[in-house]
Amino acid sequence: MTATGDKTLSHVDDAGQPTMVDVSDKAVTAREAVAESFVWLPTALRERFADGDYATKKGPVFATAIIAGVMAAKRTHELIPFCHPLGLTGCDIDMAMDGEGIRIRCRCRVQHRTGVEMEALTGASVAALTVYDMCKALSHDIEIRETRLLAKTGGKSDFDRG
Repeated sequence: MTATGDKTLSHVDDAGQPTMVDVSDKAVTAREAVAESFVWLPTALRERFADGDYATKKGPVFATAIIAGVMAAKRTHELIPFCHPLGLTGCDIDMAMDGEGIRIRCRCRVQHRTGVEMEALTGASVAALTVYDMCKALSHDIEIRETRLLAKTGGKSDFDRG
């Protein structure tokens, strides 16, 4: 493995070539991760959605984004080169208006040897991109912000942004 300072790069072999991490020696444990994305909406679009009708000419924004986010989380290994294919045991996406936009949270669960952080991040990101796609005919001033991991459990260490 190649070192940078006091850290070791896990996806690089001794010859400096990219490689997938071998997780065969890790224990199978319950693992969960929660990630979020925030989609900032211009005032006119927020006002349009103020009555709780989150539909555009393309259809129901929230329902479509939830479906897209779950589909993406399940296929993360096809998008991110060194992610292991995981059979998710659960993936929930919650969306709600929050101040100046839409907050999207994706929670993924698995019983596996490796975590689901990338799946949760991918689910939240693709749901946010879907909101953009569903609303872009109304405004191109939409911004996808603050995609981040909120928490993870299982494996070597837990993380909670608090």
